[in-house]
Amino acid sequence: MASVTFKVWRGDIDGGEFKNYKTDISEGMVVLDALFQIQADAANDLAIRWNCKAGKCGSCSAEVNGYPRLMCMTRMSSLPQDKPIKIEPMKSFPVIKDLVCDVSWNYEAKRRIKKFKPRKPDAADGTWRMQQEDVDRVQEFRKCIECFLCQDVCHVLREHHLHEHFIGPSLLVYTAALEMHPLDVEDRTEDLRKHQGIGYCNITKCCTNVCPEHITITDNAIIPLKERLVDKFYDPLKKILNLFSGKS
Repeated sequence: MASVTFKVWRGDIDGGEFKNYKTDISEGMVVLDALFQIQADAANDLAIRWNCKAGKCGSCSAEVNGYPRLMCMTRMSSLPQDKPIKIEPMKSFPVIKDLVCDVSWNYEAKRRIKKFKPRKPDAADGTWRMQQEDVDRVQEFRKCIECFLCQDVCHVLREHHLHEHFIGPSLLVYTAALEMHPLDVEDRTEDLRKHQGIGYCNITKCCTNVCPEHITITDNAIIPLKERLVDKFYDPLKKILNLFSGKS
């Protein structure tokens, strides 16, 4: 058992500061375990959001030593313990208290995305036909646990605060799951271009790097969506074909 110092951010939307807490660490503990001990022994009013403690609810997102992580999945043994371990809230969203952020913007933006619109059944019995590879393609996106770590690390939201103009990688994954669904016939490309700001993404892959579910956000979701926009709005050959066909 070792004694480790934590540098934990305490405050709210109006401001705050880092405070040092020391607690004992035993084998197998994760960051969330250590914060529970600090909460029980030294800071009873420390605000932490958590639920499953199994890396599936996405609730305990925070920044550990400056890196966006799920605290319940970050082993203490993976962190250097010779200096204070810095714990702070996500920086892309307003702080409610201590380590708890207001992430409601994500759900509000999600409601504005056009919903699933299935094509007519392929058979008289009301069933559809689809290829297994098309089904498999969207399964990856369904692994998203809405931890919003990708939103936190995205520089468009984190540094430039363009929440009104860009929906962020998490919601682009959600959009990709709809757009690439083999039964969906809705067209979301105009919204992606005009209202959801996909052009702001410069595909640095920082979102992919922090995803705890290992979703290949950039290559499998964002880039294919960008390609759809290029095909529809910027491909000169298609523009000519649309001109002759009378399409706008």
